[in-house]
Amino acid sequence: MRGSSELNRSKEKSKRIKLWLLILSCLSLIIPIIWLMVVRLEGKAPVIHVELLSPMIGISKEVSITVSDSGTGIKKIWIGLIKDGKDIVLEYRILPSAGIFKGGKVHEETLTILIEPKDLGLTDGKATLRILARDYSWRKNKTYLTKDVIIDTSPPEIEVLSSNHNISQGGAGLVIYRLSEANASSGVHVGDNFFPGHSGYFHDSGLYLAFFALDYRQGPDTEIYVKATDRAGNQVRSGLYYYIKRKVFKKDGITISDRFLSWKVPEFNIGSTGAGSSLVDKFLIINRDIRKSNFTTLTDIGQHTENVLYWKGPFLRLKGSATKAEFADHRTYTYNGREIDKQVHLGIDLASVSHSPVPASNRGKVVLAENVGIFGKTVILDHGFGLYSTYSHLSSMDVQVGNVMSKGDILGRTGTTGLAGGDHLHYGVFIHNTFVNPIEWWDASWIKNNITSKMDELSKSR
Repeated sequence: MRGSSELNRSKEKSKRIKLWLLILSCLSLIIPIIWLMVVRLEGKAPVIHVELLSPMIGISKEVSITVSDSGTGIKKIWIGLIKDGKDIVLEYRILPSAGIFKGGKVHEETLTILIEPKDLGLTDGKATLRILARDYSWRKNKTYLTKDVIIDTSPPEIEVLSSNHNISQGGAGLVIYRLSEANASSGVHVGDNFFPGHSGYFHDSGLYLAFFALDYRQGPDTEIYVKATDRAGNQVRSGLYYYIKRKVFKKDGITISDRFLSWKVPEFNIGSTGAGSSLVDKFLIINRDIRKSNFTTLTDIGQHTENVLYWKGPFLRLKGSATKAEFADHRTYTYNGREIDKQVHLGIDLASVSHSPVPASNRGKVVLAENVGIFGKTVILDHGFGLYSTYSHLSSMDVQVGNVMSKGDILGRTGTTGLAGGDHLHYGVFIHNTFVNPIEWWDASWIKNNITSKMDELSKSR
């Protein structure tokens, strides 16, 4: 009996083992099949991203297109341009497979497509950019994306209307021109510098004013021209008649004393710049690095002018003042008989009695009233269309940003704030981002001959 019982138990155990082996065999087949079905039959379609900041397509345009698929990977990308019933293929790409069980090798692909309508035989007008992406899923998931675009291969037209563009080194000028496209970016190039044109002064919105400046370093060989770029990127240049008068600027020497250093350097609160750093070392940081930063603070204001001509007639200078330093004086700084620095003075220093009232040199809007490092307490007026005046080293400021000041209104009082060695007004004029000689703007004849006569002549004829 015992032997029979043991035999039965052995048979039962063998049956259970066979059953488990069968179950494991089935699972070894079913699990991969289920995994394969889940993975290869995933239903998430590819994602398409097009970097197209403007719908305009000019003579040549690059478009960046990114296709991604986190599931089975990307199998196919098709990119075309549809215009006047024509379907032009720009790109067709089949991406590699990683095998039947893995799908595609590529899960993200970025393409840079160069579109040159004329080479493709396309005319200007509306078109459609169409993109198709398909993945490696057995469901053949697809994504279509279309973008409406406008082909424009014709550049804008420029007609320069003003004449007699005579300008001195460190001086200013005005160009008036007509532009055929309202939304084009345009202005005057002076060497590598650009001065934007502005509409709004004339009733005709196609007429533009562009005040421009010649940096004190730019001589008679400087190229000046008008340039326009439309939304499609098409560009055009127009030359103009101009004459540049060479100017030699004065050289000046400034002696830095221990008394001056002990008075001024602590105001700038410069920390230690190294073991044993002296007041002279700190002064050089102020006169070089901080000066450069402060200069940028002032000229950055010129990026946001108003298209309103606030000013009229010659600009005022500080009443009863004497000129202590001129525009573009090339200064050499000495300490204990040795040269320590060189800088250029981009304004005119005017001195009268201590704490003299400082008038607005012409009508304008206050766009800055704050302490600006070496310039001290400073007020800037926007006179419209990119023309500004600056008033620095003030002991007090009696205006706020946003105030519109009439010619002669008091802005504040002269002083010694900033890096000033004595009570005076540092007066400056700049156009867009370039300081110019203020003397021109004090001269009624210069203003009439170079600025207002051009504007008045066109106002009468338009």
